[in-house]
Amino acid sequence: MSKNVLISVSNKDGIIDFAKNLISLGYKIISTGGTYQLLKENNVDATEVSEHTGFPEIMDGRIKTLHPKIHAGILSRRKIDKKIIKEHSIDEIDIVVVNLYPFYSTAKDPNSTEAEIIEKIDIGGPTMLRAAAKNHKHVTTIVDPNDYDLVTKELKKSKTISKSLKKQLAIKVFSHTANYDLEISNYFNGDQFEENLLLSYEKTESLRYGENPHQTASFFKHKFSKPYGISSSILHQGKEMSYNNIADTDTAIDCVCNFVEPTCVIVKHANPCGVSSRKNILDAYQSAFESDPTSAFGGIIAFNEKVSDEVAKKLIGNQFLEVVAAPAYSDESLKIFMAKPNVRVLSFEPKINDRNKILSVSGGLLIQSADNKIIAEDDLEVVTKREPNKGEIQNALFAWKVCKYVKSNAIVFAANKQTLGIGAGQMSRIDSGKIAASKAKEFGFSLNGASMASDAFFPFRDNVDNAHELGIKCIIQPGGSIKDEEVIQAANEADMSMLFTKVRHFRH
Repeated sequence: MSKNVLISVSNKDGIIDFAKNLISLGYKIISTGGTYQLLKENNVDATEVSEHTGFPEIMDGRIKTLHPKIHAGILSRRKIDKKIIKEHSIDEIDIVVVNLYPFYSTAKDPNSTEAEIIEKIDIGGPTMLRAAAKNHKHVTTIVDPNDYDLVTKELKKSKTISKSLKKQLAIKVFSHTANYDLEISNYFNGDQFEENLLLSYEKTESLRYGENPHQTASFFKHKFSKPYGISSSILHQGKEMSYNNIADTDTAIDCVCNFVEPTCVIVKHANPCGVSSRKNILDAYQSAFESDPTSAFGGIIAFNEKVSDEVAKKLIGNQFLEVVAAPAYSDESLKIFMAKPNVRVLSFEPKINDRNKILSVSGGLLIQSADNKIIAEDDLEVVTKREPNKGEIQNALFAWKVCKYVKSNAIVFAANKQTLGIGAGQMSRIDSGKIAASKAKEFGFSLNGASMASDAFFPFRDNVDNAHELGIKCIIQPGGSIKDEEVIQAANEADMSMLFTKVRHFRH
């Protein structure tokens, strides 16, 4: 007695050979529309689904497989439903080969109309797949052309398909249809926070370990958005990226993408330790490195412009580094990096991060929109008697961009588009200021005339008083403290200028 296989695929890769193999193994083929025509053109014997059901395809193909003869054939429990199958002359279907209308590729095509996109919402395909996967005890279901050979080999070897493989393929189907529904849901919902959060990420690699060797870890990429930043990265050379490498590189890339001028960002343990903008990235790197050469050891270095051979030579000759990330590299620079084969060299698609941020907590998730607010000069409010000069404003805005990527509480000193001292992650803002000042002193920077950025408001005037003693002339901060007047008064007494952004940049 022959067995039946139903084939309805949008991805035609490998289907002709697979169908021929199934026929040679005693299967009869039932097929639909375009798939049937393709099989017929390639001399593959098949029965059109409308002939099988006795009901024509209607509504421009919207209705073709949604028929009791199809679904009863798929869902039949071989012994339990034997009587009703015989009574209604239903042919049981043993293998279902289906992949779905290309909704996502159609939806992301800017030339697609809404009507075209909607027509790519598959109805019959997911229904058949779910039915077959539900009945995987009796039915083999295939959604991925890469599995054709696997099934063929098992059939040729054993004349049957094992329970374990049927279950494995069924699990794959349920994941596939779930993701397909997410594609549709995300298209219509966008980034809105609905009552039920639907996420779809696909695993791209298993990592050696997590933050620490005893923790397991994997890297998942968002499935339905165009990749950029760390998710778009191409590894040109070096060891595989670790969990910490990925996290730190993400920070470095996000930060450097905020700058228009040639800029270098050096990150260590999730915090920028040196940032500089110059007329070229070689000079930008040199001044970023000089900001804190001690912390730069083993750091992550990101650029917002193409890396030249000159820059590559400087990097590998100047310091130990873990990762270099840039939008592009000259051919010669990639050859130069080969002298340090363990250095990870990445290229990425530059773009300011606009994706929601997700944080796992015990038994749940926190989700928020990306902190991608850019403050321009016109957004600033001068709250002191003294007006800052043009250079001070530029340095303040430069420090503000960096401050956004420094763990709170954060203080950043900057001058001439170079960080001079960064204080990160302290429980008190005053301590962050002390650390930033000690960094500047350690590496020989004068803070006289420099600007200071704070990621949140000052609760007391002590930070301002300390800044004055260091020679700071301009402070940029959100404002909004109940002690704002006291803080502003301290700046006025010291003949300093103070700028309010009215935007806070906590980064816990």
